[in-house]
Amino acid sequence: QLQAFGGGLVQAGGSLRLSCAASGLSFSTYNMGWFRQAPGKEREFVVAIRWTGVSTKYADSVKGRFTISRDNAKNTVYLQMNSLKPEDTAVYYCAAAPRSRILSTLSEIFAYDYWGQGTVVTVSS
Repeated sequence: QLQAFGGGLVQAGGSLRLSCAASGLSFSTYNMGWFRQAPGKEREFVVAIRWTGVSTKYADSVKGRFTISRDNAKNTVYLQMNSLKPEDTAVYYCAAAPRSRILSTLSEIFAYDYWGQGTVVTVSS
């Protein structure tokens, strides 16, 4: 129901835009988030956006470099990643949480009901 794409290999300092297309759920009523998991590490929160599109929450490690947005007409959430660093290398997952979840909970894995399959981002130094 969630399909992420747009990953790839990029040099440090470069940019990528990830997309996550939703199907089979009422996209406009879900909060959306991006998480990532680097090799040998636990999955970690990256960014989330409320169902209204008004409020966002970013991990400190990506603030000022990454931007989340959503297009409810296209049932798609985007992650624009600029100034990429080798430490951004990971599998990136999109996820959907019910709109009842408040912003402060959206950094937690438990808040999300649906997960995409992940897309690989590799940043070379």
